[in-house]
Amino acid sequence: MTIHHNAANQEFTVGAADQQAELAYSLPAAGVIDFVHTYVPENQRGQGVADELAKTGLAYARQQHLKVRTSCPFMADYVQQHHKEYADLLAS
Repeated sequence: MTIHHNAANQEFTVGAADQQAELAYSLPAAGVIDFVHTYVPENQRGQGVADELAKTGLAYARQQHLKVRTSCPFMADYVQQHHKEYADLLAS
């Protein structure tokens, strides 16, 4: 699975244009990334696509030394489930 980062559109995407999964983010403040939306086409759900997008987005945040907010319910749940791995990234 190849995930692409489109910084201009503030999103991570995977898949063909007509069946693209995405993790969108905003940069609301200096040093902060807010994951705002996750979408996976219905025919790709349950295959770990959203988890891979989450891992890629969080790895990017770590690499860029950004604190993480999770306005997206999926991302909030994902970070909660993997709290030990990502606790250091969370914005207060």
